[in-house]
Amino acid sequence: MNEQSKRICILGGGFGGLYTALRLNELPWEPAKKPEIVLIDKSDRFLFSPLLYELVTGELQTWEIAPPFAEILADTDICFQRAYVTGIDVPSKGIELENSPDLPFDKLAIAMGGKTPLDIVPGAVEYAIPFRSLADAYRLDEQLRLLENSERDKIRVAIAGGGYSGVELACKLADRLGSRGRIRLIERSDDILYTSTEFNREAAKKALLARKVWIDTETTIESITSETLSLLYKGQIDTIPVDLVLWTIGTKVSELIQALPLKHNQQGRLTVTPTLQTVDNEDIYALGDLADCQDASGQQVPATAQSALQQSDYCAWNIWASMTGRPLLPLRYQQLGEMMTLGTDNATLSSLGWKFDGNLAYLARRLVYLYRMPTWKHQLTVGLNWITQPIVELLS
Repeated sequence: MNEQSKRICILGGGFGGLYTALRLNELPWEPAKKPEIVLIDKSDRFLFSPLLYELVTGELQTWEIAPPFAEILADTDICFQRAYVTGIDVPSKGIELENSPDLPFDKLAIAMGGKTPLDIVPGAVEYAIPFRSLADAYRLDEQLRLLENSERDKIRVAIAGGGYSGVELACKLADRLGSRGRIRLIERSDDILYTSTEFNREAAKKALLARKVWIDTETTIESITSETLSLLYKGQIDTIPVDLVLWTIGTKVSELIQALPLKHNQQGRLTVTPTLQTVDNEDIYALGDLADCQDASGQQVPATAQSALQQSDYCAWNIWASMTGRPLLPLRYQQLGEMMTLGTDNATLSSLGWKFDGNLAYLARRLVYLYRMPTWKHQLTVGLNWITQPIVELLS
């Protein structure tokens, strides 16, 4: 390829991929030498995943948290291609796409995220619902509607995993189902939110207790059927009835990524340098859930949306720098705090010395996420809707 036809391919349109593309588009390229920036994703929409829980309770609508890529990228030079990636030819520098011609690249950023592993417990693949995508949220909503419209006196929901996702889901479901709900949170360690701060953990426990969510710690799920859940606690197995099982445990790297001829860690994540380049190939970058990354100080970077956002800035800069003769910058990860939604009117927030929960934290979380949305146009549209919606509801 000549200088004018350089191509940067970005695989995955989540926080890592989309924000890398947007940042690359903003950097000061020489007009005659600006490369083609191609963003590839299997979906036609970006998902602001931290707000996915609000779909469960109807607090937000799909268009607010999942705008189409066509809308987001309308005023950019980024080319979006909706396609399934079936392979990456590392030596030949090509992307293999389902039902599309192969796409050559000069620089590649891999940000395809992970998937929820369901094959570790008998029956989970058939009967458990993960909570990672729009399709998962729609499937959950459909099952909830069927249960709500049934003649059941109680709706029994079990949530596997007492981490952030499990706790947030439990609170939202308890608020949606009200007195009919019987929510059970199952965690194999001796406490929920094991990696969180003590403040957030206690706020979460308070919220769960207020909603009468049953917490099973030191408990392992042995198997799932269409109507039952078998739990192992202190050497004894107890089989209980259940209407719905949600699975929030773990992240698994896709087989496609694990098969690449690049260095991986034991979990299959791609090992990258602090500049986010894969160890074996400086033209290939990786970020987000599938990257095993330590920053410039040797700090392990967690697989969170916050991390992916920070990585995207460095990834974009380093791709640009490598193509324009500038020095690359090693990632310096900053832990900016934690936020969790704890129901329809409650949240917890701890950041930069501030710690609070309740309605104020709920509002602060919304404003922070509004600011983090991908374009100012979407921020404005969503922000105006959030302001006017209560007025419309009051007048209707």
